Amino acid sequence: MAASHVDDEAEKGPLLDEQEDEGSSSELSGGRTAVASPINRLASIDIEGLNEVDVEKEAASTQERPQKNGAKLAAWITVNTLATIGIIFTNKAIFSDPSFQRCQVSFASFHFFVTGLTLFVLSRPRFGMFTPEPVRIRTLLPLAIAMSLNVILPNASLQFSSVTFYQLARILLTPTVALINYIFYNTSIPRPAVYALIPACAGVGIVSYYDSKAPSSPGVISTSFVGVIFAFAGVLASSLYTVWVSSYQKSLKLNSMQLLYNQAPVGGILLLYIVPWTDNFWSVNHATVSKWMLILLVSFGL
Repeated sequence: MAASHVDDEAEKGPLLDEQEDEGSSSELSGGRTAVASPINRLASIDIEGLNEVDVEKEAASTQERPQKNGAKLAAWITVNTLATIGIIFTNKAIFSDPSFQRCQVSFASFHFFVTGLTLFVLSRPRFGMFTPEPVRIRTLLPLAIAMSLNVILPNASLQFSSVTFYQLARILLTPTVALINYIFYNTSIPRPAVYALIPACAGVGIVSYYDSKAPSSPGVISTSFVGVIFAFAGVLASSLYTVWVSSYQKSLKLNSMQLLYNQAPVGGILLLYIVPWTDNFWSVNHATVSKWMLILLVSFGL
């Protein structure tokens, strides 16, 4: 009996020792948890603080971004407006010269080649403005024809009309583009926009009537009936070209520079076939140096 009792005590001893070891280990682990929990709490507070700072910075950047975009947009609109006005008056000065009154097609072809050369330089790796994407000439042919008419007809209108009428006639671009989009692409504009275009169209009609009448004094430049025809034909060609540019960009997945890089040389070559039947170069020899400088200026401006 005594031996069995000793054996039982010996068997219980290791069990008790294991339980004590487990208890001590649990106490130690509990102690580590108790010691580590404030550190974890501080870490979580720091992370939350950093997240709040990041959120505040992101909110500040999102508030500054529209302001920067708005300022950049206003700057580019100003540059575009001033460049357009300068080009119009420069073209008027060129075509008012008898030496260039019959060189409309050559003038447009020269513009296209200068545009293509400029875009070729900008596409080089040194500048890297865009990456050229080749497009088949047959695909670009309708767009190149519309581009050519978009330049020739307004220039012809500017030759036979006043700058005031030329500028006001270009207002019809917006309603004509909206009409083409509605007829061929089933795209409509808001009703208030339609109401806003009505007085604009009426104003162009009134100016067309009074500006095409005979001038009351010899110093006043008026618009001839030929100028009115060229103006309205130019508006139609420009509107069609505007709609097609958007359609071609979407279908070919090209940006504006890539598309213009492909179509400008094609348009320039097409116009060279028309030059012998439309232009007169006999009087170009009498042009002054200042007129040639204006041609170079407006070519690079386009």
